[in-house]
Amino acid sequence: KTRISVTPQYPGGLTPTCPYLGSVTQLKSSRTKYLFIDCFPCRAQPKKKKKVDVKKEQAQKERMKKKLKKLEKAAPELIPIEDFITPLKVRSLPALSPEESERRVLLLKKWCLFKQKQDEAEKKAIKVLVESQQEALRELQLESEELYQAAILRDEGLFPFEREGPSYTPPLPGYDPPEGKCIDITKVYTQ
Repeated sequence: KTRISVTPQYPGGLTPTCPYLGSVTQLKSSRTKYLFIDCFPCRAQPKKKKKVDVKKEQAQKERMKKKLKKLEKAAPELIPIEDFITPLKVRSLPALSPEESERRVLLLKKWCLFKQKQDEAEKKAIKVLVESQQEALRELQLESEELYQAAILRDEGLFPFEREGPSYTPPLPGYDPPEGKCIDITKVYTQ
């Protein structure tokens, strides 16, 4: 035999003076007695609205409009591109006298002539060596074909290349690589 009453009853015979409190639900059974407090959703009393002065509100709106107009008139700040900025610290070289500039021009011409002769001498020496090598190979071919074939074989020992082991090593399990330090020096521009 179970009876449920949902009337607001409080322990000790107290009655609530505030309508925002929850109600007590009693569950009576033949063997045991349980007491539950239900909290029903309720809201606080609404606050009184402040009386707004119409003139103050209009003055505030006018101030905001003026500020917006000022912001629209002012051009936005352009962010400079640092790659295009030339350093201001540039040393100005003194003007050369006519004799010094003439001496430098003559020196440059002599240097160009010297390098040209040096290049021609190197090319001539290489050409002589190649011609003498070809002549020696022709004489060797006339002398012995086997020696000629052995002479024109590519020498594997000229460029020694040895490789041992795998070219790729697998990662170590559980290795946590250290992180590097990164210092951000980017300039921040505010609009």
